[in-house]
Amino acid sequence: MMQPQIVLLKEGTDTSQGKPQLISNINACQSVVEAVQTTLGPRGMDKLIVDNNGKTTISNDGATIMKLLDIVHPAAKTLVDIAKSQDVEVGDGTTSVVLLAGEFLKQIKPFVEEGVHPRVIIRSVRRSLQLCLEKINELAVKISKSNAVEFRSLLEKCAATALSSKLIHQQKEFFSKMVVDAVLLLDDLLPLNMIGIKKVQGGALEDSQLVAGVAFKKTFSYAGFEMQPKTYKNCKIALLNIELELKAERDNAEIRIDNVSEYQKIVDAEWNILYNKLAKIHESGAQVVLSKLPIGDVATQYFADRDMFCAGRVQEDDLRRTMKACGGAVLSTVHDLNDKVLGRCAEFEECQIGGERYNIFKGCPNAKTCTMILRGGAEQFLEETERSLHDAIMIVRRTIKNDAIVAGGGAIEMELSRMLRDHSRTIAGKEQLLIGAIAKALEIIPRQLCDNAGFDATNILNKLRQKHAQGNCWYGVDINNEDISDNFVACIWEPAIVKVNALTAACEATCLILSVDETIKNQKSGDAPPPGRGMGRPMM
Repeated sequence: MMQPQIVLLKEGTDTSQGKPQLISNINACQSVVEAVQTTLGPRGMDKLIVDNNGKTTISNDGATIMKLLDIVHPAAKTLVDIAKSQDVEVGDGTTSVVLLAGEFLKQIKPFVEEGVHPRVIIRSVRRSLQLCLEKINELAVKISKSNAVEFRSLLEKCAATALSSKLIHQQKEFFSKMVVDAVLLLDDLLPLNMIGIKKVQGGALEDSQLVAGVAFKKTFSYAGFEMQPKTYKNCKIALLNIELELKAERDNAEIRIDNVSEYQKIVDAEWNILYNKLAKIHESGAQVVLSKLPIGDVATQYFADRDMFCAGRVQEDDLRRTMKACGGAVLSTVHDLNDKVLGRCAEFEECQIGGERYNIFKGCPNAKTCTMILRGGAEQFLEETERSLHDAIMIVRRTIKNDAIVAGGGAIEMELSRMLRDHSRTIAGKEQLLIGAIAKALEIIPRQLCDNAGFDATNILNKLRQKHAQGNCWYGVDINNEDISDNFVACIWEPAIVKVNALTAACEATCLILSVDETIKNQKSGDAPPPGRGMGRPMM
């Protein structure tokens, strides 16, 4: 008797399972790694990516490239996620985390092909991660915050290490000082949104400056603003969400009047409403008026006559930062304007930076805030500078919060690799080979640093293995002299949290991809088969 055919999934559903499926997922991850591996390190290359709107981005930041690649393969998306999480959590090490996850999978692939059960592999990966984290905690050098000068120089070195692989590595001394100044200007919570970054095209990178306060680009102004004062000392600031201009009514309203004086009353009423608002603002004692909505020409002239400064159409984030820094509140009516809701700052000025005019508030009493004004040639270059500085700011914040550092330049990875290799020889069974494979995978970081700089990777790795076997745990790649060096002495330092996060995320991604043994892809709704020819339907 024949068994009836069982149809479980919709027609057109694609299923693949077993070992070939796992191998195909690993191969997809390899392709993603190939896209970003050349961007690692000080000699890494940049990628030029054009999105579907024709906008070009030049970057060597792993997370930015991964976001813009628009990857559709479901397993390879895991690598995009770990790059994003590394960017959000630590800020730097995004390329490293993708490289490590890809290399773990590459070294494990032969074992999968030979039929080792994925669960055995996952157990070994987790065991290796545990050993690595213990070793990092043991090796990491704690830094004392008691000596402010030493602590500051350490933060600058960490920022310089983060910037050394970026497009602006030539100016890393200049920018690392600026980044440390910016972070140290903040309060203890180190909120990232209190550092504003503004870009002004033109000038050299060294013309970039740090303003200890709030700065934003001058908004569109009506006639009369030239007569307003451009500097104040100890001024009061009114922050509004009110339109201060006469509007042409767009709604259809019908008013029947039988003489001109009635019409004049309507016009006067409109003017009086506006003048009442302006009088209340003036009476409140505010000298600087900022509004999210437009401030018209009448209001601009009115404020100019009374030696007040005004700016309309201020962007919301700039207004919020001014409120947090100078105190006060953003009001949507002028009736509650009093001394309590006004912000204050020690100094306000409007000055020319490049081709733009900027409004700058200094000496803000409430929150500590700062603004970086970046200068440079091309727009893409300025955007990449902003991304690079974001990474450096995150690293400095992390170093302040987690005060442990390790040497960069592949030194810590080589030491972990040596430790795992030694440990694997003390275990019997399959785990010995698997932990040995992960030890080999960790060497991808120094190997890729050498490849990207055009060095002989095999020669340098052999020298490094020798040094680490002799107990010199901080030896890494010396990019400048095509050799190896003690990177701790050379001040190539990174927060230990960067390495901890990268290894944890890479191992989690590896375990996740290994634990998938079947992919079921439902048919897209747009790909439905064409309908059959029903009754009365004409031939196509």
